[in-house]
Amino acid sequence: MEATLEKNKEIVKRFNYEVIQGKNEQAFHEIVHAQFVNHSVPAGTANAGKDGVIQFLQLMWQVFPDLKVTINMQLAEGDLVMTYKTFQGTHKGTYMGIDPTNRSVSFSTIDIIRLQNEQAIEHWSIRDNSALWQQLTHK
Repeated sequence: MEATLEKNKEIVKRFNYEVIQGKNEQAFHEIVHAQFVNHSVPAGTANAGKDGVIQFLQLMWQVFPDLKVTINMQLAEGDLVMTYKTFQGTHKGTYMGIDPTNRSVSFSTIDIIRLQNEQAIEHWSIRDNSALWQQLTHK
């Protein structure tokens, strides 16, 4: 069981470093299950599936082209992996209605990923949008 938990954590680390930070769309398709559901967006919307995730990532890559991920903590239980992470990047594109500021920003996220057959099949997330908003709007 411990080996499975560690394997699951490594898959989620790979997603963070190779996909989010490394912009590797091939790795995205290897890691994310075709029936993926993102519970952090409204159910029934196009954004709730695999296509919505890659579209969001492509937006993030455009807005924060130097996006870096730091995994602060990771816990695994059963088929779930919880990751507390911090993103850092330079605001180079319009985001949340805010034109590029060229500011360096940092914001944290807690993700929970459920894995099935070594692929991400479900996702829940809490992102500190308030901290990001403040960094983008306050001089």
